[in-house]
Order: sequence, then structure tokens, then C-alpha cells
Amino acid sequence: MYNWALIGYGGMGGWHVRKLLTLPEIKVAGVYDILPERNAAAEAEGVRAYPSLEALLSDKDVNFVTIATPNDTHLPLVVEALAAGKHVICEKPVALSLAELQTMIDASRRCGRLFCSHQNRRWDEDYLIIKKIFKDDELGGVFNIESRVHGSRGVPSDWRNEIAHGGGMILDWGVHLIDQVLLLTDEPVVSTWCGVTHVTNDEVDDGFKTVITFGSGLTALVEVGTSNFVSMPRWYMQGRNGTTVIEDWELNGKTVMVSDWHKRDAVPVATAAGLTKTMAPRTEETIKNYPLPRIESDVCDFYRNFLSAMAGEAQLIVKHAEMLRVMKLLEAMKESARLDQVVHTRI
Repeated sequence: MYNWALIGYGGMGGWHVRKLLTLPEIKVAGVYDILPERNAAAEAEGVRAYPSLEALLSDKDVNFVTIATPNDTHLPLVVEALAAGKHVICEKPVALSLAELQTMIDASRRCGRLFCSHQNRRWDEDYLIIKKIFKDDELGGVFNIESRVHGSRGVPSDWRNEIAHGGGMILDWGVHLIDQVLLLTDEPVVSTWCGVTHVTNDEVDDGFKTVITFGSGLTALVEVGTSNFVSMPRWYMQGRNGTTVIEDWELNGKTVMVSDWHKRDAVPVATAAGLTKTMAPRTEETIKNYPLPRIESDVCDFYRNFLSAMAGEAQLIVKHAEMLRVMKLLEAMKESARLDQVVHTRI
């Protein structure tokens, strides 16, 4: 049995509490939030609220904590919790810069305590399907991957739309999507281009598009939009012999593979201004449609892994090197957007 406490009882903090209350290996010792009304809300749900941050961190029964506060508060809270002898999980984005992240990692090593970011989107089933198809080379040599998340409500009207608090979509959603893409391959990133949008918010980016090029020439397009009233597919992956599309989080989609490369002829398609044979669809006898594989996942495995790591029985799933790689690429994306040019790097 491990005792756990939460710092920051907001929307995501409440999610952590509800998840961990289902795990018999973990006792929820309590929560603390800087806002009294949130502490009262926790107690109304039967969860203990500490009177202060100091009271939580000085509780010797607490083995580890999760920090789910605004982005700009992560650094001091992580360092303070580690110094208090707690193992630490921090919500994403774990830091606002590479320098901040390195400070946290150094504090973790100095204090001899575990520290990692909560990269929960690694357990999204749409991502796990793409990962399986990519790793199994089902498409016959993938050369392009596109990952998109679209909404139509702009940036949330809270601290996420303020630059001082680390707002903006590169940090909010980019940290998830970049983490997913980088885990697909060990190839180094050799260049990136990034453009940002300010449709509904002048202070922070309310969307971005980045094109990442890996050492082999593999490209990944990652896009987040908050002014998209018609969403594009969640995933679109191209290989030499086929294409996979996942339309949405409900896992609607398919894989289309070539079945006969020799029958290349096509009936021309008449458009309003003429004919095209090059873009005519393939005939049915030259392609086959396949359903997406189904993969079940349990995001609580993140916490089970953390418990095993505390017991010395496993390595953390979310590794420091992976966290650093994501942050390096996010900073390269910001630099590209600022300069409005491709940034060449090796990440």
C-alpha cells in the first residue's frame, strides 16, 4: 500500500483522484489546492483536504505526490516536493523550458527520488493502433504520418490563454502529440518547420502546424487547431503499399492496401474543367480494405508502473531522456515559428 497526495484539485486533479480511488494498491491521503473552495469541494466528495501545502509535504505517511497546477507553478512545486522526500509525478507540460526541466531532473537525482511527467496520451487507443501498424510495417515502408487534434471553441478562458502561465496549444496539446510521434521511431529529428495561429487569442498560440523530418526522410505533420468547425482525420499514415486513416477518437477508420500493382490502368475521371487519369480512383480489384485492429488499454498502468519503480522492480515508462527530447523539439518549433523558417537540428 502506497500513500498518495495531490497538489492542485482542478479538473485534471479531480481526474487523478477518481482514478486512484479505484486502485487497491494506493491510498488517497488527501489533496491541497490554493483555492479554499476547491478544498471544500474535495471534502464534500469525502476526500481529505490538507490545510496547507506545508502540511501535505510534511506528512511522513505520503510516499508520492501528483502536481496538477497551472504550468508556470510546476518548477517550484516539483523541487519543493522532491526536497521533502516525496516521489513526484507532474502534469504536462512538465516545464516551460528545457532549462526548467533540467533543473527538475537535477533535483530528482540530488534527492534520490523518482520524478516524471504524466504523459497519459500514450494510452490512447487511436495512438496504440497507429503504433502497432507502424511497428509491424503493415503499410510497406511508412514515409509520412499526420496527427491532428481539432476543436472549435478557441483556447479555454482560464490560465491557458495567458503566456505568463505557460498557455497556448504548443504546450497544452503539442506536448502530447510530439511525445506520441517521437515514440514511434528512434530516428533523430533533423529539421522542423512550425507555424502558429492567433485566430481567437493574440497572447498565446491557439493552434499550430509543424512538419518534422527524421533522418531517413520520414516526415510527420502534427497539427492542433481550435477554430476548426469541420475536423480533419485524427491520424493519416502513408506507406508504399497502403494508407491508414483514423477519423476520430471513436476509432472510425480503415486501412486500404494495394492488392495488384500490375493493374495500374484507370478509367479517366471527368472534372468540370477536363479529364484526369492520374488522380482517378483505383479499381476495386486492385485494392483491399481492412478494419483497424482493436487494442485495449488502461491508463492506470501509468500509476502501476510508478509503484513498481518505487519498489525497485521496474524502470519508469516515462523516462527523463524522452521528456528532454520532447522539450527540445517544442523549443525548436517555437524558434521556427518565431523566425518563420525551417530549423535544422539533431534531436
